[in-house]
Amino acid sequence: MNVRCVNCRDRGSISVMVAITAVSLVAVVGLVLDFGGQLRATERADAIAQEAARVAGQQLDIDRLRSGGGYQVDPAQARSAARAYLASQGVSGDVDFPKYPDLSEISVTANSTYRTALLGAVGITSLSVQGHGKATLLHGITEGKTG
Repeated sequence: MNVRCVNCRDRGSISVMVAITAVSLVAVVGLVLDFGGQLRATERADAIAQEAARVAGQQLDIDRLRSGGGYQVDPAQARSAARAYLASQGVSGDVDFPKYPDLSEISVTANSTYRTALLGAVGITSLSVQGHGKATLLHGITEGKTG
């Protein structure tokens, strides 16, 4: 009496499918986790750059203001204050005056890195992030005026 196995060829095929699906699922979760972390790090860099621009904008050129020359920042003090704030937050960055020689607008770029959680398994240990912030000097009682 010869007993034939009905599904002998399919034996073990579910195990292979589960293994492939599990690896794919872990990869997708890793991508979502690490790129979500990079997005949060970018938001943090934006906030830091905005605060650094605000700090730089508070460094007024007092001599010019007292002589009636209007509101402008002292560029050396503004750069120094913004870089000090960036350093206190553990990031590097750059300070720029986009409307130079008009010093009423300050732009700050903050550079940082995000240490990956799961992408390190494939050799990607960090992702770079960059944040941007801008401050404009305004003065006035009822509405802001520049200059």
